[in-house]
Amino acid sequence: MSAKIIKGSAELGLKIRTRRNELGLTIEDAASRAGVGTKTWSRYEAGESIRRDKILPVCKTLNWHVLPGQEEAVHEDNNIDEYRSSRLWSQALADVCGDAAAVSFIIGSDILLDNIVQDLESLSHRPKGTHIGELELSWLKDSLPAQFLMQYDYDFLYYLKAALIRYREQAAGGNLFVAHTVAEELILYLVMEESEFLMESILPRL
Repeated sequence: MSAKIIKGSAELGLKIRTRRNELGLTIEDAASRAGVGTKTWSRYEAGESIRRDKILPVCKTLNWHVLPGQEEAVHEDNNIDEYRSSRLWSQALADVCGDAAAVSFIIGSDILLDNIVQDLESLSHRPKGTHIGELELSWLKDSLPAQFLMQYDYDFLYYLKAALIRYREQAAGGNLFVAHTVAEELILYLVMEESEFLMESILPRL
């Protein structure tokens, strides 16, 4: 079983701090985007360990695919057999489109669901009609078509979440899923977008 933390180091801490400065982020900015406290982020920069469930938010904050020095660890962790045992594995999707498509759906839908939930949580504290472009931090803003930005309010994201959950239930039932609306097509596009950088490390194994 994989360790629950990535062991830190002074070298990794320096790279995190250097990258944050390159992006013009304060510690408060970076911590907020990663969903951790400022003290926790400061510990990362001091070279302390990082919990595995925090690695993806840290990487997204710093525009990294993986943490420096962890490329091999990501490669080893992503074993195709682990994905086949997932509740969301769709054999029908794998049969029609290949194992990579089934893996991509599992990874991308997990990340996308987390992002939608976080943006919904932020919008729930704002006046009705607030859209994600008005949020200080939105996990979805840069992934959605910019020309419709003002339409991405709480109701729209709630609909996306419901559509994504339906897709996940269909995958869990071993069924293929077909997009019937533009929003449902958008969900599939976002799933692929969210899984893209992790799939780069997994594809050689498939």
